Formats: sequence, C-alpha cells, structure tokens
Amino acid sequence: MRVVVVEDDAGLAGALVDGLRIRGFDSVDHLSHGLDLLTSHENYDVIILDLGLPDVSGYLVLRQLRKVSSVPVVVLTAENDELAVVSCLRAGADDYVVKPARVNELAARLEVVTRRRHADDRRPEVVVAGDVRVDLRARSVEVAGLPIALTQKEFAVARVLAERAGAAVGREELMEEIWGKKNPSISRSLDVHVGGLRAKLNRPGLITTIHGFGYRWDR
Repeated sequence: MRVVVVEDDAGLAGALVDGLRIRGFDSVDHLSHGLDLLTSHENYDVIILDLGLPDVSGYLVLRQLRKVSSVPVVVLTAENDELAVVSCLRAGADDYVVKPARVNELAARLEVVTRRRHADDRRPEVVVAGDVRVDLRARSVEVAGLPIALTQKEFAVARVLAERAGAAVGREELMEEIWGKKNPSISRSLDVHVGGLRAKLNRPGLITTIHGFGYRWDR
C-alpha cells in the first residue's frame, strides 16, 4: 500500500511516517504542499491530508482531487467542530482524524478505508432484475425500458439494496448508510421510502421484507 502524508509540520509528518512504517506500511511518503499532491496523487493508494497547508487549503485540495480521483483520503486536522467534519465528508473525505493522531488508530483507519474502497470498486455499475434496471453510476432506474422518477432517499434505498442483490440488508445498516444515524424517527422514514419505492417500481416480490431484520433485493 502506497501512503502519502500531506502535512506542513515536518516533525509531525516524520513521526507519522516512521510510525506507519513500523506498523507494516512499507511505502510512506511525505509532501508538505497541496499542489504537490494534486500533481502526484496517482502514485498513491491512500492519502492522509492535513487541512492547514501553506499553499492552498486542504479542503480545496480535497475538492479538486475528487474531480479526478477516487483515491481514499483520511483528513488529519486540528479542527474538531461538527461543521468541519461534515464539510470534509461531503467534499469526499473517507474518514476524519483529529490531531494529535494516535498512530495505531490512524493505521487501522487507513486499512478500513482502503478495504471499503476496494469493495466499492468490485460492486456492479448496473443491476438488472427482470425488467428493472438500476444504473448505480448514472443514478437512474428504469422499469420495462421506462425511466422511473425517484426521490433522493428512494434511490438511496434502491442503490443499497440493488448493489447487494440477493443478500439480506439489515434495517440498521440501511439507516446508517443512507441517513448516517439510526433512531425511531428514521426507522419510520425508512419504511415510508421503501413503500414509496415499491409502489413506483410496481414489481411485487422484487423487494422482500425479512421480518425482524431488513430487506432483500431479489434477482
């Protein structure tokens, strides 16, 4: 795994590089400027990105990077407020670590985000079940060749179920992945959106309820 630490504090960067190498990450580089990353991101499998860089904001670097690459990015910063976290995640960060970083935790997070991204890469772009076609990349659904207008949340439900077609998906997993949290209100909202999705698809038996657990998208 080729790792790069983008951090302007040379002492901190050196400690992270040494710590990661000790923990089995053989290829760990250090860059101190965001523009250097934008011109060399193809050389790396995962990026640790500080937000406070000397040439350009790490947040802007992340936004530019996401226009051209899906390489996993773990943001590393001293900012710990909710707005900063949400902004980075919405801009495309895979994870967020607040300084001072514990190297063991950081190493574990690098392994998780790269494993998750590799799993995403293996997922199909188009799922077909009978005359229902779900294009995960284009975010579109067709039934018998006709486009179906879904709300954002209805498509999110269809996406999560369809990309795991044939497998049971738990309610808690659906809530966590679509809403980012779970509570009774969101549970009721999930039921409403599943009902709306079923009605618009009009294909009884396509989405099976597994009582006491969740749902399954049948092939």
